[in-house]
Amino acid sequence: MKQLTKIILVNAVIFLFLSCGSIDLAKKYPNMIANVDPFSVGTIEAQFDRFLSSKVKKAEIEVIFHPRLNLVSLEFKYELLTYRQFWDESARKQFAASLLLYKRDFEDSKLIDNYRKTRTVYGNVKGRLEWEATKYTKTRISKPTIEIGYRFKENTPFFTTTMRSAKEEMSEGDSSTPLDSQQINMYFTRAQADGLSGIFDQARLLEFLEKKTNPVTDEGAPPEGRYREYRE
Repeated sequence: MKQLTKIILVNAVIFLFLSCGSIDLAKKYPNMIANVDPFSVGTIEAQFDRFLSSKVKKAEIEVIFHPRLNLVSLEFKYELLTYRQFWDESARKQFAASLLLYKRDFEDSKLIDNYRKTRTVYGNVKGRLEWEATKYTKTRISKPTIEIGYRFKENTPFFTTTMRSAKEEMSEGDSSTPLDSQQINMYFTRAQADGLSGIFDQARLLEFLEKKTNPVTDEGAPPEGRYREYRE
């Protein structure tokens, strides 16, 4: 009951935001839940493939919520490039559901060491991606498929997401040569995946939003406009 009351209050705050917004803004952002700039909701840890190695390395990933788009982006550096991987609400739910299946298989000792079969055993989602060398260079955009499964690395089973390579989407008037985004694997321990799944939860994101829009609890928040929204 307490949790339900909290969600109702948060939805009331969001309704007020939308009521104050213009019709034009609603047309521009059809999935908007609040007219608020993107903001960080924390950092998580995951593992990535080491360059020219069969081992993995741990890295920090910043998690950013985009209320106007109802998207969550994972921002990280990989092989000298900066990536922003976007998850919509449906994809976030798929991640959480897949994690539950993985943990069940783990507990039932059903995991097998055959990556060809397990890479996408829990399904896939359509992702969105931005990548760039520096903030002064061109930001490239693609819409890759993200496969969800698991893989054994260094004799350890990891819950995984595999972002497949995808052709860059060119804006009108751009005459440069389109590139393919790189395939990137993320490896999560169960605790790491639980942490991200918790942040992906829509009710949790609404709680973050309520705190962000409450001046009393907004201490230490990043300045508005620090994070860029995905460019359609």
